[in-house]
Amino acid sequence: METLRITLLAVFGLVWGSFLNVVIYRLPRGKSLVKPPSSCTGCGQRIKWYDNIPVLSYLLLGGKCRFCRAKISAVYPAVEALTAVCFIIVYFHNLRFFDLQFFADCLFVSSLIALGFIDFYHQVIPDHISIPMLVLALVYAPFRYDLNLRQALIGSVVGGGFLLVVYLAYLLWRKKEGLGMGDVMMMLMVGAYLGLSRTILTLLLASVVGTIFGLLLMKFRGKDMKFALPFGSFIAPAAFVALIWGDPLITWYLSLFKTGDTILFP
Repeated sequence: METLRITLLAVFGLVWGSFLNVVIYRLPRGKSLVKPPSSCTGCGQRIKWYDNIPVLSYLLLGGKCRFCRAKISAVYPAVEALTAVCFIIVYFHNLRFFDLQFFADCLFVSSLIALGFIDFYHQVIPDHISIPMLVLALVYAPFRYDLNLRQALIGSVVGGGFLLVVYLAYLLWRKKEGLGMGDVMMMLMVGAYLGLSRTILTLLLASVVGTIFGLLLMKFRGKDMKFALPFGSFIAPAAFVALIWGDPLITWYLSLFKTGDTILFP
Protein backbone atom coordinates (compact mmCIF):
# COMPACT_ATOMS: atom_id res chain seq x y z
CA MET A 1 0.00 0.00 0.00
CA GLU A 2 2.81 2.41 0.87
CA THR A 3 4.54 1.66 -2.44
CA LEU A 4 1.32 2.39 -4.33
CA ARG A 5 0.86 5.72 -2.54
CA ILE A 6 4.41 6.82 -3.31
CA THR A 7 4.03 5.72 -6.94
CA LEU A 8 0.80 7.68 -7.35
CA LEU A 9 2.39 10.69 -5.65
CA ALA A 10 5.39 10.48 -7.98
CA VAL A 11 3.10 10.35 -11.03
CA PHE A 12 1.13 13.33 -9.75
CA GLY A 13 4.39 15.20 -9.11
CA LEU A 14 5.58 14.52 -12.66
CA VAL A 15 2.31 15.73 -14.15
CA TRP A 16 2.26 18.81 -11.91
CA GLY A 17 5.87 19.45 -12.84
CA SER A 18 4.80 19.46 -16.49
CA PHE A 19 2.33 22.22 -15.64
CA LEU A 20 5.07 24.13 -13.82
CA ASN A 21 7.09 24.00 -17.05
CA VAL A 22 4.21 25.83 -18.74
CA VAL A 23 4.23 28.42 -15.95
CA ILE A 24 8.02 28.85 -16.15
CA TYR A 25 7.97 29.29 -19.93
CA ARG A 26 4.80 31.33 -20.45
CA LEU A 27 4.30 33.52 -17.39
CA PRO A 28 7.39 35.74 -17.83
CA ARG A 29 6.50 36.09 -21.51
CA GLY A 30 3.00 37.31 -20.70
CA LYS A 31 1.32 34.33 -22.37
CA SER A 32 -1.80 32.46 -21.30
CA LEU A 33 -1.22 29.35 -19.21
CA VAL A 34 -4.22 27.66 -20.83
CA LYS A 35 -4.16 28.51 -24.53
CA PRO A 36 -2.80 27.56 -26.97
CA PRO A 37 -2.01 23.87 -26.30
CA SER A 38 1.64 22.84 -25.98
CA SER A 39 3.61 23.38 -29.18
CA CYS A 40 7.21 22.97 -30.32
CA THR A 41 9.08 26.25 -29.87
CA GLY A 42 11.06 25.43 -33.03
CA CYS A 43 8.48 24.54 -35.67
CA GLY A 44 5.27 25.48 -33.88
CA GLN A 45 3.73 22.03 -34.38
CA ARG A 46 1.20 21.01 -31.75
CA ILE A 47 2.59 18.38 -29.39
CA LYS A 48 0.51 15.19 -29.28
CA TRP A 49 -0.49 13.79 -25.90
CA TYR A 50 1.78 10.77 -26.32
CA ASP A 51 4.73 13.10 -26.88
CA ASN A 52 3.86 15.08 -23.77
CA ILE A 53 4.18 12.36 -21.12
CA PRO A 54 6.45 13.72 -18.37
CA VAL A 55 10.08 12.55 -18.59
CA LEU A 56 9.17 9.40 -20.56
CA SER A 57 8.38 11.21 -23.82
CA TYR A 58 11.63 13.18 -23.56
CA LEU A 59 13.61 9.95 -23.23
CA LEU A 60 11.74 8.16 -26.04
CA LEU A 61 12.19 11.11 -28.40
CA GLY A 62 15.88 11.41 -27.55
CA GLY A 63 15.35 14.98 -26.38
CA LYS A 64 14.23 16.17 -29.83
CA CYS A 65 10.98 17.29 -31.47
CA ARG A 66 9.30 14.48 -33.43
CA PHE A 67 8.65 16.79 -36.39
CA CYS A 68 11.56 19.23 -36.81
CA ARG A 69 14.11 17.39 -34.65
CA ALA A 70 14.86 20.60 -32.77
CA LYS A 71 16.52 19.97 -29.42
CA ILE A 72 14.23 19.99 -26.38
CA SER A 73 15.76 21.55 -23.30
CA ALA A 74 16.66 19.06 -20.57
CA VAL A 75 15.19 21.57 -18.12
CA TYR A 76 11.70 20.25 -18.92
CA PRO A 77 12.20 16.68 -17.62
CA ALA A 78 14.42 18.05 -14.84
CA VAL A 79 11.59 20.26 -13.52
CA GLU A 80 9.16 17.34 -13.74
CA ALA A 81 11.47 14.96 -11.90
CA LEU A 82 12.40 17.63 -9.34
CA THR A 83 8.75 18.31 -8.56
CA ALA A 84 8.03 14.60 -8.05
CA VAL A 85 11.06 14.16 -5.77
CA CYS A 86 10.17 17.26 -3.73
CA PHE A 87 6.59 16.06 -3.26
CA ILE A 88 7.83 12.69 -2.02
CA ILE A 89 10.21 14.41 0.41
CA VAL A 90 7.32 16.56 1.66
CA TYR A 91 5.21 13.40 2.06
CA PHE A 92 7.78 11.77 4.35
CA HIS A 93 8.40 15.05 6.17
CA ASN A 94 4.66 15.21 6.82
CA LEU A 95 4.79 11.77 8.45
CA ARG A 96 3.08 10.11 5.47
CA PHE A 97 -0.17 12.03 5.87
CA PHE A 98 -2.14 13.49 2.97
CA ASP A 99 -3.61 16.27 5.06
CA LEU A 100 -4.06 20.01 4.53
CA GLN A 101 -0.48 20.69 5.64
CA PHE A 102 0.86 18.31 2.99
CA PHE A 103 -1.04 20.00 0.16
CA ALA A 104 -0.11 23.46 1.45
CA ASP A 105 3.57 22.45 1.57
CA CYS A 106 3.36 21.08 -1.98
CA LEU A 107 1.80 24.33 -3.20
CA PHE A 108 4.53 26.32 -1.46
CA VAL A 109 7.24 24.09 -2.96
CA SER A 110 5.64 24.46 -6.40
CA SER A 111 5.86 28.25 -6.11
CA LEU A 112 9.53 27.97 -5.13
CA ILE A 113 10.32 25.79 -8.16
CA ALA A 114 8.51 28.12 -10.56
CA LEU A 115 10.03 31.30 -9.11
CA GLY A 116 13.52 29.82 -8.88
CA PHE A 117 13.62 28.77 -12.54
CA ILE A 118 11.91 31.91 -13.83
CA ASP A 119 14.40 34.11 -12.01
CA PHE A 120 17.33 32.03 -13.25
CA TYR A 121 16.32 32.33 -16.91
CA HIS A 122 14.63 35.74 -16.98
CA GLN A 123 15.98 37.65 -13.94
CA VAL A 124 12.44 38.46 -12.91
CA ILE A 125 10.20 37.21 -10.10
CA PRO A 126 6.52 37.53 -11.06
CA ASP A 127 4.19 39.00 -8.46
CA HIS A 128 1.51 36.81 -10.04
CA ILE A 129 2.95 33.96 -7.95
CA SER A 130 4.42 35.73 -4.91
CA ILE A 131 1.39 37.84 -3.96
CA PRO A 132 -1.28 35.09 -4.14
CA MET A 133 1.02 32.75 -2.20
CA LEU A 134 1.62 35.47 0.40
CA VAL A 135 -2.12 35.90 0.87
CA LEU A 136 -2.69 32.14 1.05
CA ALA A 137 0.13 31.75 3.58
CA LEU A 138 -1.40 34.39 5.86
CA VAL A 139 -4.93 33.02 5.50
CA TYR A 140 -3.75 29.48 6.21
CA ALA A 141 -1.51 30.42 9.16
CA PRO A 142 -4.24 30.31 11.88
CA PHE A 143 -5.07 26.71 10.91
CA ARG A 144 -1.52 25.36 11.15
CA TYR A 145 -0.09 23.27 13.98
CA ASP A 146 3.43 24.70 13.65
CA LEU A 147 2.69 28.40 13.08
CA ASN A 148 0.14 31.08 13.88
CA LEU A 149 -0.82 34.33 12.18
CA ARG A 150 1.41 36.48 14.40
CA GLN A 151 4.45 34.30 13.67
CA ALA A 152 3.64 34.35 9.95
CA LEU A 153 3.42 38.14 9.94
CA ILE A 154 6.72 38.47 11.83
CA GLY A 155 8.45 36.08 9.43
CA SER A 156 7.07 37.98 6.45
CA VAL A 157 8.10 41.39 7.78
CA VAL A 158 11.60 40.21 8.71
CA GLY A 159 12.17 38.34 5.45
CA GLY A 160 10.85 41.01 3.12
CA GLY A 161 12.05 43.86 5.32
CA PHE A 162 15.63 42.65 5.36
CA LEU A 163 15.81 42.49 1.57
CA LEU A 164 14.04 45.85 1.30
CA VAL A 165 16.74 47.44 3.47
CA VAL A 166 19.43 45.82 1.29
CA TYR A 167 17.61 47.04 -1.83
CA LEU A 168 17.37 50.63 -0.59
CA ALA A 169 20.93 50.69 0.76
CA TYR A 170 22.38 49.50 -2.55
CA LEU A 171 20.17 51.94 -4.48
CA LEU A 172 21.42 54.86 -2.38
CA TRP A 173 25.04 53.71 -2.59
CA ARG A 174 25.33 52.76 -6.26
CA LYS A 175 22.39 54.78 -7.63
CA LYS A 176 20.97 51.66 -9.27
CA GLU A 177 19.15 48.50 -8.28
CA GLY A 178 21.10 45.57 -6.88
CA LEU A 179 18.19 43.40 -5.87
CA GLY A 180 14.78 43.69 -7.49
CA MET A 181 11.50 44.26 -5.68
CA GLY A 182 10.56 40.80 -6.89
CA ASP A 183 13.10 39.36 -4.45
CA VAL A 184 11.49 41.39 -1.66
CA MET A 185 8.01 40.11 -2.54
CA MET A 186 9.31 36.54 -2.72
CA MET A 187 10.80 36.80 0.76
CA LEU A 188 7.56 38.30 2.08
CA MET A 189 5.85 35.14 0.85
CA VAL A 190 8.58 32.81 2.12
CA GLY A 191 8.61 34.51 5.51
CA ALA A 192 4.86 34.25 5.88
CA TYR A 193 4.98 30.52 5.23
CA LEU A 194 8.10 29.60 7.20
CA GLY A 195 7.97 31.90 10.22
CA LEU A 196 10.83 33.84 11.77
CA SER A 197 13.53 31.26 12.56
CA ARG A 198 13.29 29.37 9.28
CA THR A 199 13.12 32.64 7.37
CA ILE A 200 16.42 33.74 8.91
CA LEU A 201 17.87 30.36 7.98
CA THR A 202 16.64 30.82 4.40
CA LEU A 203 18.29 34.23 4.12
CA LEU A 204 21.53 32.88 5.59
CA LEU A 205 21.68 29.84 3.29
CA ALA A 206 20.72 31.82 0.18
CA SER A 207 23.28 34.54 0.94
CA VAL A 208 26.14 32.13 1.64
CA VAL A 209 25.48 29.92 -1.40
CA GLY A 210 24.84 32.94 -3.61
CA THR A 211 28.09 34.56 -2.51
CA ILE A 212 30.08 31.38 -3.15
CA PHE A 213 28.45 30.96 -6.57
CA GLY A 214 29.19 34.58 -7.47
CA LEU A 215 32.84 34.29 -6.41
CA LEU A 216 33.22 31.13 -8.51
CA LEU A 217 31.78 32.89 -11.55
CA MET A 218 34.17 35.78 -11.03
CA LYS A 219 37.12 33.43 -10.76
CA PHE A 220 36.41 30.93 -13.55
CA ARG A 221 34.29 32.94 -16.00
CA GLY A 222 35.83 36.35 -15.59
CA LYS A 223 32.68 38.03 -14.28
CA ASP A 224 32.99 41.28 -12.36
CA MET A 225 31.04 42.69 -9.42
CA LYS A 226 28.48 44.26 -11.77
CA PHE A 227 26.98 41.11 -13.25
CA ALA A 228 23.40 40.19 -12.31
CA LEU A 229 22.97 37.24 -9.98
CA PRO A 230 19.40 35.86 -9.77
CA PHE A 231 19.01 35.82 -5.99
CA GLY A 232 15.56 34.25 -6.23
CA SER A 233 17.20 31.13 -7.63
CA PHE A 234 19.08 30.81 -4.34
CA ILE A 235 16.14 31.73 -2.13
CA ALA A 236 14.06 28.90 -3.62
CA PRO A 237 16.29 25.92 -2.67
CA ALA A 238 17.23 27.57 0.63
CA ALA A 239 13.54 27.93 1.53
CA PHE A 240 12.95 24.27 0.66
CA VAL A 241 15.81 23.19 2.91
CA ALA A 242 14.43 25.42 5.67
CA LEU A 243 10.95 23.94 5.24
CA ILE A 244 12.07 20.30 5.45
CA TRP A 245 15.21 20.37 7.59
CA GLY A 246 15.06 23.85 9.13
CA ASP A 247 14.08 22.91 12.67
CA PRO A 248 16.79 20.26 13.22
CA LEU A 249 19.39 22.52 11.58
CA ILE A 250 18.46 25.40 13.87
CA THR A 251 18.46 23.13 16.93
CA TRP A 252 21.90 21.79 15.99
CA TYR A 253 23.26 25.31 15.44
CA LEU A 254 21.95 26.59 18.77
CA SER A 255 23.42 23.56 20.54
CA LEU A 256 26.87 24.78 19.52
CA PHE A 257 26.43 27.72 21.89
CA LYS A 258 25.42 25.69 24.90
CA THR A 259 27.71 24.56 27.69
CA GLY A 260 25.88 22.01 29.78
CA ASP A 261 22.60 23.69 30.57
CA THR A 262 23.94 27.18 29.99
CA ILE A 263 23.34 29.01 26.74
CA LEU A 264 26.33 31.16 25.85
CA PHE A 265 24.35 33.47 23.60
CA PRO A 266 20.71 34.02 24.63
